[in-house]
Amino acid sequence: MQSFQYIRLENNSGLATIVLDRPETLNAINDAVLNELDQAFTMLERDDQARVVMITGGGDKAFVAGGDIAAMRQMSVLEGEKFVYRGQEVLKKIEDSRKVVIAALNGYTLGGGMELALACDIRIASEKAKLGLPEVCIGLYPGWGGTQRLVRLVGKGITKELVFTGERLSAEEAKELGLVNKVVKHEELLPYCRTLADKIIANSPIAVMQAKKAINQGSEISLDQALVLEAEAWLVNFSTEDRVEGLTSFLEKRKPHYKGK
Repeated sequence: MQSFQYIRLENNSGLATIVLDRPETLNAINDAVLNELDQAFTMLERDDQARVVMITGGGDKAFVAGGDIAAMRQMSVLEGEKFVYRGQEVLKKIEDSRKVVIAALNGYTLGGGMELALACDIRIASEKAKLGLPEVCIGLYPGWGGTQRLVRLVGKGITKELVFTGERLSAEEAKELGLVNKVVKHEELLPYCRTLADKIIANSPIAVMQAKKAINQGSEISLDQALVLEAEAWLVNFSTEDRVEGLTSFLEKRKPHYKGK
């Protein structure tokens, strides 16, 4: 498996784990990190054994504390343009992945880190996590989908308040707003995410993939269009061997053995 400098990639029993590993910068994202995330997801898309990807931060303080401020301070406008579009490209790749992507938020989840988390399918937070989009506090504003994914999740009013003030939320406050799915004790974060991944892995990979497609794409179009999309995805799944296996195993009162076919 390819080695990386700024992330760690482990693949075990259907669960791939990506650790953003720059703890000395609170795992801040720069061009090199974006490139390695891109490469990692390219590899994982080709790996049919990997069903779920968990992303977390190295060290004990941060998931990702944001974009690399020191690097951005030195960028020209042209370099900044490349950086913002590159970040959007990589996060969209993560969002559109055929894998289910779980963000395990183990600490500061700020700025670009929050935007990375928003691109994931499921967000589980440690009780120690702090979430926010504080870019306006340093003369910037979110550019990797923060203003767009957040508003689709919590609405305009909450999004504007969080973006305009740069306020940081506790994990529980984030859960109340629907930003995270669950808050767990810090030491239980990774075990909980692994258990969650196991539940997903136990299900039909094609059914899960088609459901993700229907939810993600359907939420961006009208209800009438989305219902057509849902039916089309349902029919793709209905034509599979896994559908036959799932229904048969239920009637025979046994566990299904899915093949992804």
